[in-house]
Amino acid sequence: MSGLLDVRDLRVTYTTSGGEIPAVRGVNLSLDPGDTLGVAGESGSGKSTVALALLRLLPATARVTGDILLEGENVLEMKWGRLRAVRWVGASVVFQGAMHSLNPVKRIGDQIAEPLLLHRTVKPDRVDARVTELLEQVGLPVSRTRDYPHQLSGGQRQRVMIAMALACEPRLIIADEATTALDVMIQAQILALLRGLVEETGIGMLMISHDLSVLAATCDRLAVMYAGRIVEEGPARDVVHRPAHPYASALSAAFPKIGDPASRLAPRGLPGDPPDPADPPSGCVFRPRCAVVESVCASVDPPLWPVHSGADGNADRYAACVHVGPGPLVKETSAEETSR
Repeated sequence: MSGLLDVRDLRVTYTTSGGEIPAVRGVNLSLDPGDTLGVAGESGSGKSTVALALLRLLPATARVTGDILLEGENVLEMKWGRLRAVRWVGASVVFQGAMHSLNPVKRIGDQIAEPLLLHRTVKPDRVDARVTELLEQVGLPVSRTRDYPHQLSGGQRQRVMIAMALACEPRLIIADEATTALDVMIQAQILALLRGLVEETGIGMLMISHDLSVLAATCDRLAVMYAGRIVEEGPARDVVHRPAHPYASALSAAFPKIGDPASRLAPRGLPGDPPDPADPPSGCVFRPRCAVVESVCASVDPPLWPVHSGADGNADRYAACVHVGPGPLVKETSAEETSR
């Protein structure tokens, strides 16, 4: 069991006028203090739904089942008062697009102070000093406390969001596409800031992004999601540079590689679109877009199988693909398909 976060068989279904839509289908994740876990995938893969489910921030139309254990306590079973206390103090979120998350008519100093006052994590006479500490921690001048969000640059606003997330010293930070709207220089600064905070404070960080290069440079481990499921999980650099699942391979190949003219001039894309979550294909959901599809894929929906073992003999990497699964199962299923 992880000491900080354990997500077990998480399933999220949205109720719509057209019926029920399964957005997340049996996700398992774990995170220890001081570690960083990245979650990657195309738009619609279920990344943000997982992030919002961790603190029960989903709309009322979402039905959530499974277990979300935050330091051993199930978030899904918390009463409202306890959940309210856990938000900001136990775990906090850095959302995408700070301009849409910050209050445009409140000064940033007041917005950073708000969670401190609500949760009473410092004495009232220490609030201003704590706000100053947080601004210095994220590299913003204290003089900006009286500014409004529109007076700051995109990178400065994102730093304010990070300061707010750190205000009550939570054990877990959830960064949902926190650097997507920023230029590459500011993005690098924000990522370096987040990495430094994890190393200095020992917090855990779950980072959501569609950018594999960002996650490879920031996270210890990486989980790749497709159609609401994790299809590969393991050490971040291994998943990016030596992917085992065809979908992870396609995502990695979609980014041109510096110094490789062939990939720059002809990056390999991924044909087709993600499946309709209300009507997924039979067998492996990635089958219609897969470059190495086999007949067995039409009938087998593979679980996460170990790809290889670490030095201590424990499996450290998994992929949901028949090509990495147990040979006998694939052969037996293929023979069965042939006999039909």
